[in-house]
Amino acid sequence: MADSEMSFRSCRELWTILLGRSALREPIQIQSELETHWDRLHQGLSYYKSPSSSSAGKVKEKKDVAQPLKDFGLRISKLLALDELQSVQLLQCYLQEDYRGTRNSLKVVLKDERQSQALLLKVADYYYEERMCLLRCVLLMLTYFQDERHPYRAEYSNCVNKLEKDLVNNYQSQFQNLFKAEAPTWETHGNLMTERQVSRWFLQCLREQSLLLEIIFLYYAYFEMSPADLLAFTKMFKEQGFGLRQTNRHLVDKSMDALVDRIGYLGSLILVEGMDIDFLHKCALEDCTQQHQFSNVLDIVKEMDQLLLTFGDLPHHGPVLLAWVLLRHTLRPEESNPGIRRIGSTALQLEVFKYLSTMLKGLGVSGNNCTASTAKMCVYGLLSFVITSFEEESLQTGSAGAQNSYLIDAACEVLSAPSLAEVFWEMKPNMGLGVILDSAVGMFPHKIGPLLQLLTALLSNKSTVKKVYNFLDKMSFYTQAYKHKPNDIIAKEDETLWRRQTPKRLYPLGTGQTNLWMPQGTLGQVMIGGEQGYVVRWDHSYSSWTLFTCEVEMLLHVVSTADVLAHCARVKPILDLMHKIISTDWTVSDWLLPLTSRIYMLLQRLTSVINPPVDVIASCINCLSVLAARMPGKVWSSLQRTGFLPFASNPLTSMAQCISAEGMKAGNYGNLLVQIEQPRGEYAVTMAFLKLVTTLVKGQLGSTQNKGLIPCVLLVLKEMLPTYHKWRYNTYGVRERIGCLILELIHAILNLSPEGEDHGSTPTLQSLCIYSLANTEAGQAVVNIMGVGVDKIDVVLAAQPSSGGSEGPGHILIQTVKLAFSVTNNAIRLKPPSDAVSPLEQALTQHGGHGNNLVVVLAKYIYHKHDPALPRLAIQLLKRLATVAPMSVYACLGNDAAAIRDAFLTRLQSKTEDMRIKVMILEFLTVAVETQPGLIELFLNLEVKDGNEGSKEFLLGEWSCLHVVLDLIDSKQQGKYWCPPLLHRAALAFLLALWQDRRDSAISVLRTKDRFWENLTTPLFGTLAPPSDTTEPCVLETCAFAMKIVGLEIFYVHSGSLEASLKDGLQKFSNTRRYECWSQYVKSLVCHVAAMEDEGVCYFPEQTHMLMLAWRMLLILATSHSDVMQLTDNQTKMKLFIDVLDATKAALTRPMSLPCLRLGSMMATLLLVLLKQWRSVVATAPDVLSPLSLILECVLQADQQMMERTKAKILSALISVLQIQGLNGGEISQLPQLLSSVCETVKDEALALIDNTRHVQRSLEPPEDEDSMETDVPRGPQKDQRDGVCVLALHLAKELCRADEDGEHWVSVMRKVPVLPSVLSAMELSLRSKQNLYFTEAALHLLLTLARTLQGASAVAGAGVIQTICLPLLGVYEGSPNGSSQSFTRKSQDSACWPGVYRLCMSLMESLLKTLRYNFINEALDFVGVHQERILQCLNAVRTVQSLACLDEADHTVGFLLQLSSFCSEWQFHLPKLLHDVQVNLCYLCQTCTYLLHSKKMLHHYLQAKNGESLPPTPLARTQRPPQTPSKEPAIACRGEREEAEQRAEQKALLAVQCSLLKILSKTLASLQHFTPDCCQILLDQCMDLAEYRTLFVLSFTTPAFDPDVAPSFGTLLATINVALSMLSEMEKKKEVSLSVVSLASSEEIQALKSLLMFTMENCFYVLTSQAVRCLKDAAILPRDKQRLKQELSSELSTLLSSLSRHFRRGSPSSPASGILPCTQAKPPTPGSKGLHEGQEPFIQLVQAFVRLVQR
Repeated sequence: MADSEMSFRSCRELWTILLGRSALREPIQIQSELETHWDRLHQGLSYYKSPSSSSAGKVKEKKDVAQPLKDFGLRISKLLALDELQSVQLLQCYLQEDYRGTRNSLKVVLKDERQSQALLLKVADYYYEERMCLLRCVLLMLTYFQDERHPYRAEYSNCVNKLEKDLVNNYQSQFQNLFKAEAPTWETHGNLMTERQVSRWFLQCLREQSLLLEIIFLYYAYFEMSPADLLAFTKMFKEQGFGLRQTNRHLVDKSMDALVDRIGYLGSLILVEGMDIDFLHKCALEDCTQQHQFSNVLDIVKEMDQLLLTFGDLPHHGPVLLAWVLLRHTLRPEESNPGIRRIGSTALQLEVFKYLSTMLKGLGVSGNNCTASTAKMCVYGLLSFVITSFEEESLQTGSAGAQNSYLIDAACEVLSAPSLAEVFWEMKPNMGLGVILDSAVGMFPHKIGPLLQLLTALLSNKSTVKKVYNFLDKMSFYTQAYKHKPNDIIAKEDETLWRRQTPKRLYPLGTGQTNLWMPQGTLGQVMIGGEQGYVVRWDHSYSSWTLFTCEVEMLLHVVSTADVLAHCARVKPILDLMHKIISTDWTVSDWLLPLTSRIYMLLQRLTSVINPPVDVIASCINCLSVLAARMPGKVWSSLQRTGFLPFASNPLTSMAQCISAEGMKAGNYGNLLVQIEQPRGEYAVTMAFLKLVTTLVKGQLGSTQNKGLIPCVLLVLKEMLPTYHKWRYNTYGVRERIGCLILELIHAILNLSPEGEDHGSTPTLQSLCIYSLANTEAGQAVVNIMGVGVDKIDVVLAAQPSSGGSEGPGHILIQTVKLAFSVTNNAIRLKPPSDAVSPLEQALTQHGGHGNNLVVVLAKYIYHKHDPALPRLAIQLLKRLATVAPMSVYACLGNDAAAIRDAFLTRLQSKTEDMRIKVMILEFLTVAVETQPGLIELFLNLEVKDGNEGSKEFLLGEWSCLHVVLDLIDSKQQGKYWCPPLLHRAALAFLLALWQDRRDSAISVLRTKDRFWENLTTPLFGTLAPPSDTTEPCVLETCAFAMKIVGLEIFYVHSGSLEASLKDGLQKFSNTRRYECWSQYVKSLVCHVAAMEDEGVCYFPEQTHMLMLAWRMLLILATSHSDVMQLTDNQTKMKLFIDVLDATKAALTRPMSLPCLRLGSMMATLLLVLLKQWRSVVATAPDVLSPLSLILECVLQADQQMMERTKAKILSALISVLQIQGLNGGEISQLPQLLSSVCETVKDEALALIDNTRHVQRSLEPPEDEDSMETDVPRGPQKDQRDGVCVLALHLAKELCRADEDGEHWVSVMRKVPVLPSVLSAMELSLRSKQNLYFTEAALHLLLTLARTLQGASAVAGAGVIQTICLPLLGVYEGSPNGSSQSFTRKSQDSACWPGVYRLCMSLMESLLKTLRYNFINEALDFVGVHQERILQCLNAVRTVQSLACLDEADHTVGFLLQLSSFCSEWQFHLPKLLHDVQVNLCYLCQTCTYLLHSKKMLHHYLQAKNGESLPPTPLARTQRPPQTPSKEPAIACRGEREEAEQRAEQKALLAVQCSLLKILSKTLASLQHFTPDCCQILLDQCMDLAEYRTLFVLSFTTPAFDPDVAPSFGTLLATINVALSMLSEMEKKKEVSLSVVSLASSEEIQALKSLLMFTMENCFYVLTSQAVRCLKDAAILPRDKQRLKQELSSELSTLLSSLSRHFRRGSPSSPASGILPCTQAKPPTPGSKGLHEGQEPFIQLVQAFVRLVQR
C-alpha cells in the first residue's frame, strides 16, 4: 500500500490538526506540529518560492521520484510560477490527499495530454487552497492565543510570541506584492493560463489579500502599532484605494465585490485600531494624554494631517477620519485647526455611522467570528469615545433622524458582540453609548423603535435580562407628539412647560381593558414646538410593559383599518424584544404573560387580513417557538384555536387518508405561503413556522397532540419538501436554510421515542414520515439532496468569502446533506419490514449508467475534507444500505471501485485522520463481510501465491485493508495517538466478522502472520480496572471480540492443526492464571450491575452483555476442548464454577430488575453447561443446592413470561446437582422450602397446561386419520416442551421425592399443595386429546418414583390414578392399522413417543401393585382387563418385531404380568379367559425368546431385514460425536478401520437385543412359575388338587421352532436352559476375543448379564420340574408318555447338571432371584445329601432330587 505518512505535511492537514479535527489532539502534539512548521508560518506566502535553475537541478537529481512525476512537476512549476522542488512536493501531496484515481490510472492520465491538462488545473486549485490554509493557520492562532477557554491557548501563544514583529512586516510586504502583482498571461505561464484561469488567479489574489489583512488586524488588536507603521499603512491603503485600486482592477467582476468590500473594511479597521482609541480614551479619563504614542510625534501627526486631508472620496475613509479627529481633539483640545474640522465634517458627510453599521453586518455574515467581534470591540471604543467627546447634535448632518437611526444601528451591531452588553450596564449612564440610550429614552414612547432596538441588543445573559426588564418597568418620562395644542392643558407663557388639567387615558381602548392614565397636574416639557406640531416629554412614571400590552391591544383594534401598518411598525420591536428576553431567560416569561397571551389573537387577526404584515407574523411565531420549548402543550392548545396552522376537518383513521390529504385544510399559514411569500420570494414566516413545528415535535406532546400535528407535517412533506428548491428567492442562502429546517423537523420526528406514539391503526407522526419518505416524492427530494455530491459542496465552500466561518451557505449545505443522510438512515432503519421494495430503496440502489447512481455519490463523499462528519454519515448510510438493500455495492461503484477503495484505505491508514471516520470505515467493512462479498474481496485484495490459479495459498495485496487492521491490533502500537481503544475495537470487530463468516482465504493469511495471535490476545492479558470505575467500555468489547475469535478458531480447526503461537498463547493464558482473573472480573461485573440496580441506577451497557457472551462461549468451549485450552486443573475449574454460581445468584436474586434478569439468564446457561460437563468437579464442590434453591425462589417471583427460559435452566441445574451431589450426605435443611416451591410450580404449570390444551382443542380441527403409535400430535404452542418449565419441574419433583425416601417432607408439602390432583387432571386431558407428550412422560416418571414407597404408592392410588390412566390410555394406541406388528413403532425407545407413555403406565401399574399388593389388585385387574387386547398383541409381537422399542414394551408388559401372577386366584375369579390367554401367550413368548437367543444368525438376519439393512443405534452403540475435520489435513480414515467400527456397532446392537430378549425370558419364566404348582408342595403333597393348574407345555422334546403353529413343549424349556448355559460358557471362554461380549460391555454389565442367565436357568428348572411332576401325577396322561417323559428328562437333566457342575467349579454368580423378584418357593435340603459343594446353588440340589425321583 502507498506510504500514507509522508514526511512533508500539507498546509490543509496542518490546519485540520490545529483545528483539533485530527487524531492529534494532545497539547504536546500540537506544540510539536507548531515547532516543526514554525518556519512556514513565519514566512507566510513567501514560503512559496519562484522557479529557479538550482531547484530544477535538484528535482532532476531526486532518485525517489518517478520521471513522469518530475516532468509533470515542471509543468506545474511553469503554470503556477512555483519553485520546481515545491511543485513536485505539491504534486505528491495532491496525489496523496485529493487525487481521485488509482495509481495505475495516474500513469494513463500523465501520458494523455487532455487528461493531464485537467489534472494540472486541479493541482492549481489544490495549490490555491494550500496557500489559503497556510494563512488560516496563522489566523486561527491569533484568534485564540489569548482565549483562556481554548485547549491549545498556551501552544498558540508560544508560537505567536515567537512570530511577533516579523509577522506583520512579512505579511505587509506580501500584501503589497499581491496588490501590485501583474496578472499572469499565456506567454509567461503557458497556454493553460486562459482568461478563466486568470480570473481564478485574481479571485485567489483578492482572497489572500483579505486574509492577510484579517491577520494584520487581529495582530494589532493585541499588539501596539507604532505611529510610523500607522503612517506606512495609511499610505499603502491610500495607494491601493482600500482595495478599490487594484493593479488588476479590470479583472474585478460582480462576484468579487464582497471580497473587495471586505479588503476595504479591514484596511479601515487596521488604521482605526492603529490609533489605539481605547488607550486614548483611558488617557483622557485619567488626564494623562501625554502617555499616548501620538502625543510626541508631531512630524508624523502633521504628515497624517496632510495625508488625511486628501481622503474623503471613499466610504472606507469615514471611520479613519472620525478616529483621527477624535485623536487630534483629545491630544490637543486647545488647538483649533480648521483642517481637523474639515476632516471631521468629511467623515460625517461620508455617513460614517451608516458605514460602520454596514461594515459590521458585512463582517458578521461572512467572517471569522473572532474578527467580527474584534471589529465590534474596536468600533465600540470609537463610538463610545466619540459620543462622550462630542455633542450628539454635532455628529448629525443632513436629516437628524436618519443620522440618529444610523448611529443606533451601529450601536446595536456593536453591542451584539459577546460581553459588551455587560460592560455597557456597568458604565455610568452619561458615558459612551449610554448617551444614545438616554437620547432614545427621551423620545419614548413617541418613537418606540430606537429604544427597544438598543435594549434588544443589550440582552446577552440572564443578568442583563433582569436589568432590561427593570429598566422598562420603571420609566419616568412619557414623550408624546401633538399636531395641535390640546385644550386640556395649561401652558407657560414661553410655551416650554405644559400642565395637565384633567386626567388622561393614553390609549382609546374600551373600558375594562388594560390602559395607562396620566393624572391631573402632570408637568410636561415641550421639546419641539411650533406650527409643525409639538413633542412634549411628560414627567410621568409608568411601566413600559403595561404600555406594550396597550400597544398590542391597539393593534388588535385597528387591524382592519389603514393604521394597521403604522401600528405594526410599533409592535414589531416589542415582539422582537420579548423573543430575545424569553430565549435568554425563560423565567421572565411569567411576568410577560399579559403580552404572550395576546400573541395568539394577534396571529389570528393579522393572518386573516388581505395584505398581512409578514414580518410581524414571523415575530409572533418566533415568540411562540421560544415559549413552546418550555410549555409545548399550552402553546399547542392555544395555537389550535387561531386557525393559523394546517388542520384536518375529518378525524384521521388511515395512512391512505393522510397521504391523500383528504379533508385537510392548509390553515392561514398555507394560504399565506402560496399567496404572499412565494410570489414575493421572502420566507420569514415559513422559516418561523418550521422552527415552531420542530419545537412542538421535540416537546414530546403525547400521541393525541402529535396526531394534531399530522396536517402540519403533511404540508411540509407533500407541499414543501418536494418543491421548495423551485420557489422564487430574493436572498441567496434562504433556500438552503429552508431545506435545512425541513430536514431538522423530519429528523426530530424520526428521533421521537416510541413511548409517545401509540400503536393503533391510526398513523402516527413517525409512521407518516417513514411512509412518506419511503413511498412519495418527499423521499425522492431527500435523495436529490444527498445527490448534491462532493464536487458541488467544494465549489460552494470555495465561493465563500469567509476564512472558515461556520455560518456561510457552504456550511448550511453541508448541514442539510448531513441531515438528509441521517433522515434516510433512520427511515430505512424504522421502516416496517415488507417484501416489496419501496421507491426510496429503489432510488437509493438503482444502477444508473455513467456512474450516476447514488451509491457512487455516497461513496465519493470520502473525498470531502472540510467537515469530517459528512463522510462519516455517508459511510454510515452506505453501511445501512449494505445491510438491508438487495444489491451489490461493488457493482454500483463500477469503474470507480478501485479508486474509492484506495481513498477509503488512505484515510483509514492516515495517522492524523479523525478517528471517528476510521471507526466508521471499519464498521462498514465489518458489515460488508457478511452482506457484500464482492466489495469485501476488493478491500481484502488477496493475491494467489506464485500466480497459480489452483493454489490455495494467498498473499496480502498492496491495497489490502488487512495491512491497516494488522497494524491497529499490533500490541506495540497500543496507546499511541493513532490507535485509540475505539479504533482497536473496530479492527477486532472486523476480524471477528471474517471468522464468523468463515472467510477462509483471509483467515489463512492472517493466522500465519508473525505475532498475529500474540497481538490478538494481548487485550486478554491486560490489567482490568474494577467495574465500579468508569472503564472505557470499548475495552470490554475488544476483549470480547478477542475471546470470540480464539473460540471460533479452536472450534473450527482440529487441535493438531492449530498454530503453535495460538497454543503458546493459550498455555500462557492458563499459566498466568488468566482464567481465574477473568472469572473473577466477570463475576464482579455482574455484582456491580446488581449493586447499581439496588441503588436504583439502571446500568447495563451493551459492552457488558457482549463480554458476558464471549466469556460464556470460551468457557463452554473449554469444557469440550480442555486440552487445547489448557483448562485441566480441577482446582481452577472449581473456582470458575463457583464464580459462575455466585454471579448467577447475584443477578437472579433481584427479581424486579430487568437487566439483572437478562444477565442472570445468560449466566444460568453457562452454569447448566458446566454442571453437565464438569460432573466430577461439581461432585466435590461445597453446597450448590442452597444457592440454587434461593435462585429458584427469586426467579419464581419475577415476570413469568420473561423468565420462562431462565426458570427452565434453574430447574435443570437443580436436577443435575441432585443427580451429582444428592443431598450432601443427608443435609436437607433447604429441602422443605425447595419442595414447596417446586410443587407450587408444578401445580400452576399443570393448571396452565389444562387451559392451554383446551384452548388448542377449540382452535384446532380434529386430526383426520391418526396412526396410533407412530404419529405425534403437534404440541400446544410453547407449553409442552422437553425442556419446558412444567416438564423440568416434574423431573425435579421426582428427584426431590427420590432423595426424600422416607417421605418426611414431601408428604406434608403435597397435603398443603394439591399437586397430584392437578397433575392427574392435566394428564387425563392430555391422554384423551393425545397432546402434551413430554408433560405426560414426566408426570408418569414422578408417579413412578412415588410409587416405589408405600406412602407414595398410597398417595398416588388415593388420588385416583387408575381413573386418570385406565380408559384414556386406550386413545394412545387405538385406531392402528390391522396387523399387530404394524402398531409397534420402530423409534428408539429413548425418543419421546406415545408408546413410551403406554410403557410407563404399565411400569406404574407394576410398581403400584408391587408396593400396595392386595390394596391395588382390583385396580390392576381393571387395567389388565381394559388393555387385554394390547397386552396379548404385545406378547405375540416379539416374534415379528425385534426393535428395542417393541422389546421394551414386552419387557414392561411381562413385568406387570409377573406382579399380577402373584394373585392368580383373584385373577382366575375375575378374568378366567384372559388368564388362560395370557398363560398360553407367555409360553409362546418363552419359545420365541429361546429360539431367537439360540439362533444368533437368524436374529441378525431378522434385525437387518426389519431395520432396512442397518441396525438401529442403541444405548450401547452410542459413541462420542466425531471430531471436527481439521482445516488443513482432511481426515481420511482407513477402510479397514471403518469396516471394523461398523462391525462393532452391529455387534453392540445385536447384544442389546439379546439382553432385552433375555430380560423378557427371565420375567416370563418367573411369571409362569406362579401358574405352575409349587415344586415342594407337588413333590411332597400327595393329595394336591391338580385341576387347579393347567398343563402349560406339551409333552414333546423337539427344539423350539419359530412357527406359531408349533406349541411350546418341554423341549422348549430344556432348550432355554441349554441356551442360557451356552451363553454363560461363551462369556467365560471368549474373554480374549476382540469382538466378544466381553469387549462390548463393561464389567458391571457382564456381571449383571451372568446373574440374569442364572436367574433364567433357575426359573426354567423350577417350571420344568413343576410341570413334569404335574404330568407324572396327571391320571389323564398315558403311562407310556409318562415313561418317555422320565427317560428324556433323566438323560437331558443329567447332562445339564454335569455341565452346570463344571461351570460352578470355575465360579459362577449366585442367583439374583431374591434381589430382583419376590420368590415364594422353599428349597428344602435334598434327602440323603451329605453336604453341598462349595458354590453349589440350592436349585441344583432341587433338580438333583427331581432327577433321582425320575430315575426311580
